[in-house]
Amino acid sequence: MRRLVIAGTVAALAATVLLLGGVGREATAPAAGPAAAPTAAQLVAHAFQLQQRWRDTADPTFLTRSEAALMRAVELEPDNAQAVLGLASVALSRHDFRKALALGGRAQSLAPGWAAPLGAIGDALVELGRYDRGFAVFDEFARREPGLAAYTRIAYGRELIGRPRAAIAAMKLALGAAPVGGESPAWLHVELGKLHFGLGDLGAAAHDFRAALAARPGFPSALDGLARVEGSRGRTASALAFARRAVAAVPLPQFVSTLTDLYVLDGRLAEAREQQRLVGAIERLLVANGVRTELETAVFDLDHGTHLRSALTRARRAYAERPSIDAADAVAWALVRNGRCGEALEYSRRALSLGTRDVLNLFHRGLAERCVGRRGDSKRTFRRALALNPHFSLRFATVAARLSR
Repeated sequence: MRRLVIAGTVAALAATVLLLGGVGREATAPAAGPAAAPTAAQLVAHAFQLQQRWRDTADPTFLTRSEAALMRAVELEPDNAQAVLGLASVALSRHDFRKALALGGRAQSLAPGWAAPLGAIGDALVELGRYDRGFAVFDEFARREPGLAAYTRIAYGRELIGRPRAAIAAMKLALGAAPVGGESPAWLHVELGKLHFGLGDLGAAAHDFRAALAARPGFPSALDGLARVEGSRGRTASALAFARRAVAAVPLPQFVSTLTDLYVLDGRLAEAREQQRLVGAIERLLVANGVRTELETAVFDLDHGTHLRSALTRARRAYAERPSIDAADAVAWALVRNGRCGEALEYSRRALSLGTRDVLNLFHRGLAERCVGRRGDSKRTFRRALALNPHFSLRFATVAARLSR
């Protein structure tokens, strides 16, 4: 399962839940009326509550409202580092990583003794493909403030460089440091489940997803994870039930994508097409509220074989803005889909340059090799992908198995 998805990046969640979760937790919304103008502290607390509502509902208008409250707080107190870091969190959620980097740096300069801005800075650097600098910032964060926020970033870095078991160890440290109750334990169990799923360990993944639901009943990411597990086990009816619950709770495109794939597997193509139309409506709402969606919508369209030329344009635009390995893989996938095979190989090389063991990246590499006529290489790549995780995709695992023979 990809970690970079519309409205649910690791960076965005980490910035708000793990860095700023304690700020304003007990605060109330600003009082209304001319006689009770809100203070900067009240505005910041309210803004973080609005970001929580964004995560709970996937309604991006909460981001817009949060940004407005934070901007007002900065007007009242230009040196308020928490307000500036809150704005960095909004930028991360909107996938505006260059702006997030600048805001994180500003928060750090305002409060040099505060470690929290390092998380946002490192997140932005990594999403921009500046891995050496980003990982160094994560290390500095862990040195200065070891704990939940730093351990999750160390886990993500280890996953990116192809060390998933070491990533699991770091994520377990994060879970051990998590407070009882609230969103963090559920989110951490989901991240552990994704890591186990990436290793093809469906049993461990299901255990973690169910633990997330025990920590926070109805947690949509856990429902989506269980849908993927059940779908991989061939239990389509059960998978559909979980997927529908996830979409009904929070209609994020990644959840809709899971439901779409399950409908396709079940031969219910009309319902699958209806879900694809829903993604379009969600995208328009996100864009209207400042969320950049080029990369994620390009991958969705490529996976479902629609709008292929437009998807290539969007993938290239995303790569120009944020040349990460995920963006490079999206361009490679788009080039394959558009029959531009030689160029696809180069972008695939970039996508795998960190040593990542992302099986979708390997699958796209195999398709690029097959596209240029390197059948022997492609078969070996497909076999390697399946050896890492034979359940890597509801849609494409069977394709890889067929092409590996």
